[in-house]
Parts: sequence; C-alpha cells; structure tokens
Amino acid sequence: MSSEIRQLQPQQLWNKFADLNAVPRASKKEERVIAFMKGFGETLGLETIEDEVGNVIIKKPATTGMENRTTVVMQSHLDMVHQKNNDTEFDFETQGIDMFVEGDWVRAKGTTLGADNGLGVATIMAILESTDIPHPPIEALFTIDEETGMTGAMGLKGGLLNGEILLNLDTEEDDEIGVGCAGGIDVTATRTYEEEDTPEFKIGFLVTVKGLQGGHSGMQIHEGLGNANKIMNRLLFDGFENFGLRISEINGGSLRNAIPRESNAILAIDAIHEEVFLSEMKLQTETIKVELKTMEPDLEITISKTETPKSIMDLGVQEGLTRALYAALNGVYRMSADIPELVETSNNIARVIVKEGHIKIECLTRSSVESSKMDLANTLRATFELTGCEVKFSGDYPGWAPNMDSDILKVMAKLYEELNGQKPHVAACHAGLECGILGTNYPDMDMISFGPNIKGAHSPDERAQISSVQKYWNFVLEILKQIPEH
Repeated sequence: MSSEIRQLQPQQLWNKFADLNAVPRASKKEERVIAFMKGFGETLGLETIEDEVGNVIIKKPATTGMENRTTVVMQSHLDMVHQKNNDTEFDFETQGIDMFVEGDWVRAKGTTLGADNGLGVATIMAILESTDIPHPPIEALFTIDEETGMTGAMGLKGGLLNGEILLNLDTEEDDEIGVGCAGGIDVTATRTYEEEDTPEFKIGFLVTVKGLQGGHSGMQIHEGLGNANKIMNRLLFDGFENFGLRISEINGGSLRNAIPRESNAILAIDAIHEEVFLSEMKLQTETIKVELKTMEPDLEITISKTETPKSIMDLGVQEGLTRALYAALNGVYRMSADIPELVETSNNIARVIVKEGHIKIECLTRSSVESSKMDLANTLRATFELTGCEVKFSGDYPGWAPNMDSDILKVMAKLYEELNGQKPHVAACHAGLECGILGTNYPDMDMISFGPNIKGAHSPDERAQISSVQKYWNFVLEILKQIPEH
C-alpha cells in the first residue's frame, strides 16, 4: 500500500515516489506523467518548460548563499517498463503501481515497480519542493521514452540548458559511480509466408515456457538467465523430422530491453507420433531444467493438448525460422578488453511473433564500442536474411565514453569515501544511459551517473532497497553542498 511506503525514510523522497507511481507512464504513452510533472513545477511557482518532444524542464534558483555555485542539471527519465506476471490481473493504462514493503525492500505486486527511474525522478522532485535543502541553481530535466528508444534525449535541443554539471540518477548499484555506458541499436527481422490448411491426421498442442526471472537485457545479459524465445526454439527444432511438427503460432517475449520470460506456441503433430512426441518433450524439458536449475529454479515448460489449429506455416519457412533462431546470437558477444568484467557487446532476442502469415523477430544489440555494435548487428542481419527475412536497423543511439579526469567525479569519489569509509566503484555499465546522447548537444557538460540499489529492473521481480535509498539520499544532499563555484 502507498500509505506504508509513505512512512519510509527519507519521507520526502518516498512520498514523491508514491505520487509518481500513481500515474501510468509507459514508454511512448507519457502524456499523463508529462502533465503531472508540468503541474508539479507550476504549482511550486518555478519556471517550467515542455520542449517540442515532451521533455519537461523545471528550473529552481539556488538557496541563499549558493548563488555563485555552478548550475547543476539533475536528470532522470519519466517512463517505466510495464511488465507483469501472466497470472497478475493489472491494467497499466488505468492503475497505479501496487507497492508493499518486504523486509529491507520495496516491491510491487506482480508487476514492475518503476524504481527505474522513478526513484531518480522522486529525488529531484523532493529537492525542487524542499525549503531547507541547500543547493546550487538547479535545472531539473525529466526526459521521456528512455526505455524504448531514448527519443526524449535525442530530441532535446541545445540551448535549453545552461548547467555545466549533469547528475544522471539512473544507476542501480549504490556503490557505483557511472562514467560511461553502452550504445544500442534495434534489429528487426520480418517476412511473410504462405499458410497451409492443417491436414486431417494432425493433432494440436500448446507449448508454454514460463517462470523465468527475466530482467534487464543489458545489466543482466551476462548472468546466464534463461531466454524464453531460445528455449522455445530448442523445443521446436527438428520437430518436423521427428514428429511431423508444424508451427501455427508463436508469441514469445515482450519488450526489447527485457530478457524474455515467457513464450507460447501452438503447433500440430502427426497423431501417430503423439506418444513419442510427449516422451521426447518430457526428456527435453528435464534436460533444460537441469541446465538452468541454478539461475532459473522456477522454470516451467508445459505441453498440453489443444484444438488442432486450422492453419500451419509453410514448411520451408518453418525450417528456416527455427534454424535462424538457433544460429542468432543471444547473450554476450564480446567482453571489454579495457575495463575488467565489463560486457562490451551483447544481443537480446527479445520478441518472436509468428501468426497469420507474418513473422517478426525483435532484438536489442548493445555495445560500448560502435564498430563492435555494428559488427554484431550485421551478424544478426546476415543470419536472418539467409532465411528470406527483411532486416531493418532503427533506434540507433551512441554510448557514453568515460572521462576519468571529470571534475565532478573527483568531488563525488572523495565525498563517497568520506561518507562510507570505502572507495566507490567507478565504472562504465552495459546499459543505455542518456548521457551519451545528451552530450551530443551539450558536449562541454561534465556528466556522472549514480543511484540506489535496484534489483530485477524490467521484470516483476524489480525491487528497491530501503536502506540503500537512505544512503543514496544522504549522498545526493552532500553532493549538492559540495558543488564548486563557477
């Protein structure tokens, strides 16, 4: 319940998070949250601007005695990933997030929490509303559509901001100070195919893969989590040769930036092979579960009889599809040679749809090295084009190159050590942050990223650590006090 959340410390931050989470805010559907944020700024009597793409900027003068400090841009994105469990009844279009406290964590009931990047937004709101927090001149930048294309950051024009330092509040480890990130590109493969009437001797089955953890397709791509689309394809591969298996429909995954948790397929097999089909599927299921038991203990694979589908895929296209999905890389492509333990380049096979004569495969390819990003994108392109697909690239955005000589980095690293008795982890991350894009129009801005502990982002397992939010909030307040003069 939001009332329980509102009692947490720091109350001013958690109260703003509860207010924000009452507003539906899916990527590309931010109309309500844009209006909410504009109303918030205007109610405070602060200069409030909505730019031509929907970003909201709220400017607050410095507190007394800090007028000569450098202007700081505090930045977070308004949209959130909308994901829910299949058995959760929830309408993201009309309902606010249903939150609860579990020990030291805030979670949501069967859905994503929106801590990514709602806690950053709430932090900025709390500072804008405050009357007793010392701070330099602040330009609060709330961008839109970070999760599905970063079009807000891309559309932000030069000249709207005067700040020389940017604090991006979108990192998910509280001991980390982010100085770089990966760029990304959407790879989409499509084709049409002829449907055939299902022969009379076929019987129908529904195959379901579910119970996977899912998660962030950048930050967690190296963890060995199961990908529902890859698992489903493994089950269907060589099915025609063994059982006369023909695919009617596949519906797997959801968003490009989420590791797919679920997939469903409707298929037909030769009736005479029913017994051996079920036996082989049971064996395959047990094998996959053993392989993934450590990372995916709740994996479920069910095979149940269903009404025989009226139509099936063209066999040649089916064979090409299953082979292409087997060949297409999912996971880590290359580790960084320069930064230890950093994933340099990866791909997530996020969405597979087969229905009514149309195939669509959606991937998100990430890399901190532009040439490596395009190398992997072209690898995928070649794989899918060999099966007759048309492949398009879209949503291309740059990475953020680390600046280890950053002045604000030196201030924050020293301050973190003073507050916590240990050095922070200064790192680049394998996720898309808006800093690289914002830097194209604001090349002289000194940028840094940090935040509280958030686990399971982009999945219904998303959770925010209460004690970490307290630690992070204290860090934010001290940073604002330490901003240097012009």
